[in-house]
Amino acid sequence: MAGDRIDLKVGFACNNRCVFCAQGHKRDACDAMPVDELAKKLVESAGPGKGLVLTGGEPTLHKKLLPLIRLASQLGYSPIQVQTNGRLLRYPNVLDALIAAGANEFSPSLHGSRAEVHDALTRAPGSFDDSVAGIEAVAKRGMSLVTNSVVTRSNLDDLPDLVALLARLGVRHAQLAFVHPVGTAMELFDETVPRLPDAERHIRRAREIAIAAGLTLVTEAMPLCFLRGMEELAVESRIPATTVLDLEGPLDYERWRRAEGKAHGAPCTRCSRARDCEGPWREYTDRWGWDEFEPIA
Repeated sequence: MAGDRIDLKVGFACNNRCVFCAQGHKRDACDAMPVDELAKKLVESAGPGKGLVLTGGEPTLHKKLLPLIRLASQLGYSPIQVQTNGRLLRYPNVLDALIAAGANEFSPSLHGSRAEVHDALTRAPGSFDDSVAGIEAVAKRGMSLVTNSVVTRSNLDDLPDLVALLARLGVRHAQLAFVHPVGTAMELFDETVPRLPDAERHIRRAREIAIAAGLTLVTEAMPLCFLRGMEELAVESRIPATTVLDLEGPLDYERWRRAEGKAHGAPCTRCSRARDCEGPWREYTDRWGWDEFEPIA
């Protein structure tokens, strides 16, 4: 279908060790997928209007990433997005090679406005400086740029300052993604996962900063009852139909989110927006229940 997207995980090696990593438990299973297998997936999945997201792990560590991007470009994938922690994008030879191969969209991540916030989350000293430089480099090239920041217990207070920093770096589209409690994030649940009412309060202030700066802000995995008056932030209705190609094989991402990844509870049965809302991550309510959820009249 035109407008569909392939999310291809090229391996799970990474130069960060994020406390919230949803893929952290896969790192030992596969540092890098064999390039022949990845190429086969690209060929089999190609079609008119297909977009591609190359992710991992950290895709820029895969030694055969450039040939994969060239193949994807030849097969007509567009856009070709590199979803990355952004650290290696600071190096002109790396960024220029990715662009020359056919990458035309970048989604680097930044999780704090200061090194002490970001580096504590990535558990990689120096990663803040690298990622900031990488984001600046992409912005200066004029490439399509959409940043991602994971909302955790330890960076809530920093979200408004983070959005302000992104705007100063030249970012015009940014996402705040509520942490998914799986992988490493599940192992470190108590120190990583915030309560949704707390996240709402800080996201509301971050939205004000974004509006003032002319930055388009969206959220992922924030139920609509925690976005009252700012429901336009919810990105779920705008996510393209996505097939994830992972170690376990193809996965329809929207079907999985609605049927398995997220949950609806008793309050949702009385909510006027239940059909429009995917609900919270299932692991969140498995731990904390539904008491803090108030239906929208």
